[in-house]
Amino acid sequence: MSLLEKALLDGQFAITAEMAPPKGFCFAHQMADAELLKGKVHGVNVTDMQSACLKASSLGMCIHLKQAGIEPILQITGRDRNRMAIMGDVLSAASFGIDTMLALTGDHPVVGDCKQSKPVYDLDSVGILKMLSEMEASGLDCGGNELSGGAPKFFKGAAVTPVYEPRMLQINKLRQKVEAGARYIQTQGIFDMDSLKQFMDDVAAAGIDVPIMVGIIPLKAAGMAKFMNQNVPGIDVPQHMIDRLEAAAAEGKEKGVKGLPMKLGMEMAAEMIARIREENICPGVHIMAIGAEKNVPAILEMAGI
Repeated sequence: MSLLEKALLDGQFAITAEMAPPKGFCFAHQMADAELLKGKVHGVNVTDMQSACLKASSLGMCIHLKQAGIEPILQITGRDRNRMAIMGDVLSAASFGIDTMLALTGDHPVVGDCKQSKPVYDLDSVGILKMLSEMEASGLDCGGNELSGGAPKFFKGAAVTPVYEPRMLQINKLRQKVEAGARYIQTQGIFDMDSLKQFMDDVAAAGIDVPIMVGIIPLKAAGMAKFMNQNVPGIDVPQHMIDRLEAAAAEGKEKGVKGLPMKLGMEMAAEMIARIREENICPGVHIMAIGAEKNVPAILEMAGI
């Protein structure tokens, strides 16, 4: 049983972090940051060419993490692989003891840095979950052939975007993912607790029972927040947070102190985590530090975790 699954089943406040593999073949920097997360999180979710930008594979970095004694979470998108390739990667992951995964459809290559790449999309996130659930239940591969030694079991997850209109479309998609086998969910980055609470109320009203981990993005600067508002679907950073970041930048410039906006962003992230935990809004959080994974332990400490 994976650490994340056990934490959620035991009623612990579950915490996962997110890391991207390198754009190259040297994992030294990523592994140094990952060591700081050891014992602090229940899993490290490794992105699968996020935003359709070429990186080393999620599976490759997951193997590095597993061998270092850090619990990996394998991301799999349907953008770059057909069902055979997806199942092949899953079987390979299982051979290294990787037992937790997250299914995503994946951004189209046109938004990435290899725009001539042809998308596959043989399966979307629901299709990936359904295929793996059927494999686990039957012991057969995607072609109906028996798997040697039986099928591996995975703690399967999926994503949801609470800040989306009409919200019911996301609720219906969430239901499909759960019915296809998702046993935990992580959200897109959330910055407004009232919106999150309303989303959770809607999920409960729809009769969907699944652990939902809140996506937390520590902001580094007002410019980052504005960029995400304009370019990242499902992100809505409130103006009052942007104003605070701009004020911190102005204070730092006046005093000749660097890093005040990033420090404030960490504090705001910690405030959200603490509130989610204290008010029992959700059973856990997924921290997306976007290249600043070394700050995750400090954020958790600020949050009283």
